[in-house]
Amino acid sequence: MAGNKIGGLKARETNLKRHGKDFYKRIGHIGGHNGHTGGFAANPQLARLAGKKGGRNSHRGARRERIENVKQAKEMYKAGIEIPEIAKKLNRAQSTIYQYLES
Repeated sequence: MAGNKIGGLKARETNLKRHGKDFYKRIGHIGGHNGHTGGFAANPQLARLAGKKGGRNSHRGARRERIENVKQAKEMYKAGIEIPEIAKKLNRAQSTIYQYLES
């Protein structure tokens, strides 16, 4: 694979020697004949359903859950509960609790 212009020229020469003078014409022809209307272009209803699924699987709920965990961790820490105990109650690693308390 060419990493610069000189390498690209060497690769071109090698390709022409190995595969003939019409090598680039043939591979261009193959690429041009690969599908043009596959995927969502062929089936707009499929695209609609995929978008619907993606929207339903939003990550915003996870963010809200994290914010709640941070609040709970800070309240427990202020109440004098030890970090290992907070980690057990919130089902998180101790390192995560330290991150919550720093934020």
